[in-house]
Amino acid sequence: MINQDWDIKPRTAACGKCQQPFADHQEYVSRLTYGPEGYVRLDCCAACWSEADRAPQAVSVWHGVFEMPPPAPPEPLKKETAESLLRALVEKNDPANGNVMFILAVMLERRRLLVERDVRKEAVGKLVRIYEHRKTGDTFIITDPQLRLDQIEHVQTEVMAMLSAQAIPATPPSS
Repeated sequence: MINQDWDIKPRTAACGKCQQPFADHQEYVSRLTYGPEGYVRLDCCAACWSEADRAPQAVSVWHGVFEMPPPAPPEPLKKETAESLLRALVEKNDPANGNVMFILAVMLERRRLLVERDVRKEAVGKLVRIYEHRKTGDTFIITDPQLRLDQIEHVQTEVMAMLSAQAIPATPPSS
């Protein structure tokens, strides 16, 4: 037994004899034996355990109290990331989201996720910016809305609303 790996199984959630699941705060008895396959653990409820189970080949025997594992924490609401939101908006291809897509592309460019590869001027005078994702190589074609300074705050509010957990679309200010 010297210099060998110990492969001892963790406590089971049910009795090894009657197969009944352990209840919270129920007493159990564990026995560890060593055989040709290595260490073998047997967990039994008090009703199934007898002193006869204390075999001479047992390495160890101990009593314990079963505690139910805590429930898994609820998965937090997935907040939209700037990249996933940009991908979703590009896929929708809704011109109404043009300002938001541009601001998201600029945000991702500042975070060094996107690289501007080219700027083209269309016949109607609009600028089209071509971005490449540094890691994936995906290409994003974004029309530059040429926002004025007085428009940026409203678009930023719209972006923040979309990135929030509620993803509440911002309503345009009433005139």
